[in-house]
Amino acid sequence: MPEFLTRPWPWYIGGPMIGLMVPALLLLGNKSFGVSSNLRHLCAACFPNKGAFFQYDWKEKGGWNLALLTGTLLGGFIGGRLLGAGSVALSAQTRTALTTLGLHDLSGLVPREALSWAALATLRGIVMVVVGGFLVGFGTAYAGGCTSARGLPEGVARRGDRILRGRVSRDVRRAPAALLSHSDRRRLP
Repeated sequence: MPEFLTRPWPWYIGGPMIGLMVPALLLLGNKSFGVSSNLRHLCAACFPNKGAFFQYDWKEKGGWNLALLTGTLLGGFIGGRLLGAGSVALSAQTRTALTTLGLHDLSGLVPREALSWAALATLRGIVMVVVGGFLVGFGTAYAGGCTSARGLPEGVARRGDRILRGRVSRDVRRAPAALLSHSDRRRLP
């Protein structure tokens, strides 16, 4: 196995590759980059007569997008299982901060206390998943797709000023939260 496949790539390689994917899809086949629309394609495939929204030729419109999703999931599985993820190198300061937050098992990619069935089965976990899922789903439907892809060159090129204003507005609203979260390391209630 080539060595460059067994370790993470630097941001200056991965970032431009993702960024160039959007214009390449637009130039090569006038396709929109995105994963969130796959739910509509899956519903149209599984329930073709349930509502006008799902009555379209999903194979022609969304077949390539479903192939992209399948490749993404398959690539993640191959990368995680076959190439081996190992453990994440954490600084002593990060380990101390995570321990202060109640995360003690720092082996693997994600602390087990943060992402496990036991954590999900709590009232807080269920509320966060349900409310978070609703908000993400509503935002995705309202924006006409995932906001991450809409902020990439595709969103600006196809929808112009409206998407650019929305993306800047979202980032400006997130900045204070990001600054506060880095300045206050105490455990939240």
